[in-house]
Amino acid sequence: MQAIRYFVIYKPFGILSQFSGGEDTLKSLGDFPSDVYPIGRLDKDSEGLLILTNDKTLNHYLLNPKFHHQRTYFAQVEGIPEPEDLKKLESGVDISIETGTYRTKKAIALKLAHPPAFPERNPPIRYRKSVPDTWISLTLIEGKNRQVRKMTAAVGFPTLRLVRWSVENLTIEGFLVGEVREMEKDEIYRLLRVQKIFLKQEGKRNKS
Repeated sequence: MQAIRYFVIYKPFGILSQFSGGEDTLKSLGDFPSDVYPIGRLDKDSEGLLILTNDKTLNHYLLNPKFHHQRTYFAQVEGIPEPEDLKKLESGVDISIETGTYRTKKAIALKLAHPPAFPERNPPIRYRKSVPDTWISLTLIEGKNRQVRKMTAAVGFPTLRLVRWSVENLTIEGFLVGEVREMEKDEIYRLLRVQKIFLKQEGKRNKS
């Protein structure tokens, strides 16, 4: 039986959140054990925090919507959102998902006073001199497919660049693009704020 392993990566733009399918996959970032996999995903055109593990309990916990895990994204959007636009993002907007129209849950939306200190994207963003851009942070408790991009577009501000900064208290602060760090279970569980009540429930379920 292989050991339980935990890897935190800063996924670069253009990399698929999978191991199969070509050169532009997670294989290009390191030599991972054969049984680890990403918890959730980031689209190819999105960047930032991704967790890889073979811990099925943690995978189940983080993907269970009832626990409302906070995920914070930094989005560079086209245009300059006004306070009322941010309030719309916070109160919920209608987006399209596979099953139809979906109303997003309450969120936290903030306009950043200064752009975050991320390295230039490769390839760089295509700027339009006549259209300004703004960095905002958006904290969600859910993770629908391409949700942030759909939300900003719904209020009239298309996303140009998207970086997932954190899940709960686990962040990519200090990471280089493409960097991989292995973590211990106690540390990653603490940063992800895994609830003890859940672990007790899982323990009982595993014994039954």
